[in-house]
Amino acid sequence: MGKGYFQVPSAINETIKTYAPGSPERDSIEKMYKKLYNQKAEIPLYIGDKEIKTGNTKSIRPPHDHQHEVGIYHTADEQHVEQAIDTALEARKEWAKLPWEQRAAVFLKAADLISGPYRDKMNATTMIGQSKTVFQAEIDSACEICDFLRFNVEYMTEIYREQPESADNEWNRLEHRPLEGFVYAITPFNFTAIAGNLPSSAALMGNVAVWKPSDSQMLSAQVIMEVFKEAGLPDGVINMIIGDPVMITDKILARKEFAGIHFTGSTNVFKDIWSKIGQNIHNYNTYPRIVGETGGKDFIVAHKSADAQVVATALLRGAFEFQGQKCSAASRSYISNSLWPSVKEKLVKDVKSIKMGPTGDLSNFMGAVIHEQSFDKLSSYIERAKKSDEAEIIVGGNCDKSKGYFVEPTVIVTTNPNYETMVEELFGPVLTLYVYDDEKYEETLHLVDNTSQYGLTGSIISTDRYAASVATDILQNSAGNFYINDKCTGAVVGRQPFGGARNSGTNDKAGSKFNLLRWSSPRLIKETFVPATDYTYPHMG
Repeated sequence: MGKGYFQVPSAINETIKTYAPGSPERDSIEKMYKKLYNQKAEIPLYIGDKEIKTGNTKSIRPPHDHQHEVGIYHTADEQHVEQAIDTALEARKEWAKLPWEQRAAVFLKAADLISGPYRDKMNATTMIGQSKTVFQAEIDSACEICDFLRFNVEYMTEIYREQPESADNEWNRLEHRPLEGFVYAITPFNFTAIAGNLPSSAALMGNVAVWKPSDSQMLSAQVIMEVFKEAGLPDGVINMIIGDPVMITDKILARKEFAGIHFTGSTNVFKDIWSKIGQNIHNYNTYPRIVGETGGKDFIVAHKSADAQVVATALLRGAFEFQGQKCSAASRSYISNSLWPSVKEKLVKDVKSIKMGPTGDLSNFMGAVIHEQSFDKLSSYIERAKKSDEAEIIVGGNCDKSKGYFVEPTVIVTTNPNYETMVEELFGPVLTLYVYDDEKYEETLHLVDNTSQYGLTGSIISTDRYAASVATDILQNSAGNFYINDKCTGAVVGRQPFGGARNSGTNDKAGSKFNLLRWSSPRLIKETFVPATDYTYPHMG
């Protein structure tokens, strides 16, 4: 067989389409949305070459129209979990030996399928099932997932290319083996790109995976599997199962071949999983890799030198895009008192202009929150704020779940920097502001640092370079992704590797070499060309 050193296509960020009125992509997505909205999808388990319909089904309903059923999905029982693991381990025998360029080709093709013929379907299922607007779907389920796939291939080749030095009479070689076992991928509802990346990044490095997507993301999860299959991913490399999450996790963590978990979700769930892994540690063939990105209580600090309109725009976009259901969403902010009157005027005006409704209407800026539990949680916080003598709702505050789970973009101003909505993760369109004294800027920065258990994202808005520098220093552990003069959302693969520490996760930076290295088990090979034949050393003479 011929061999060569292969240079992969250079990774370039996928171009974001605008969907402006009159554009061809707008007409195309509207047609696809209507088509899928009026169909009934049936989503099986994907285990090896089998699409398993268990008969135990649950309904799929758009968050913005919960009386309308768009499909059903089948749920797994214990035997299906065991079957998925066994199938993955069998597939590993060939996949782990496949040359890296063959693995790369599968995922490069998947990216081109998503950016081309599957783009509308990926976006429309995300709009319907997760209530994302067309732009929020485009930057996620079309662009970011393509970026993950393409940049990961480029990063993989860079990892393989980095080799140790060799001295005279020896050749040192470093190879990257897949983990010895299988990887468990757990993905959230809020980003289709994360759902595609968590199992595929591990698979790219030669691993096999059992993937449990969120039950609130089933429409787009099915499309991901369709894409991977069409791209030529061998059966059994990624197996998709859904069902009782505790049962599935317990069965998986009980297997001695469990080699790692790639997780995005809630902090408490991740901690519980970590604890279970610790309890089972003596049963495993190897120490499992634990990679997770969890919650956030993300902040925007506005210095007195900031431009009020810049602050208002960053707050609105950071807090209310995709209904605030981003782990990076701005949910607490600290505004200098001299700047506050101007910011308040502009922010209230802009928030009042927001149009909210079904995502099939492309003129809407917001859709609905994901499900009734989320709606009830958010509305309870809002109702308590209405009654609190420490809080004032200056705009929004209305909730209605009669047709969809709609929560108005809500801005709370508090006199207590430790008020509950300044501290607790809400995961919805609720932003809480605290107005601080201009002269207490550094004191406020320390307050920001010590208020939350999380450390995911945050930003400082200032035209004073000294103020920006001081914030960057004091807040160095407060955010794994820190922004200057921007909102605290919108990380782009290849530009801003994403992840945080503290209780926000292991900070392994999705969309970077750091993350891919977690799915590799390096082996150093030293070859000596002329071996020694005399055991003695000169000092012994």
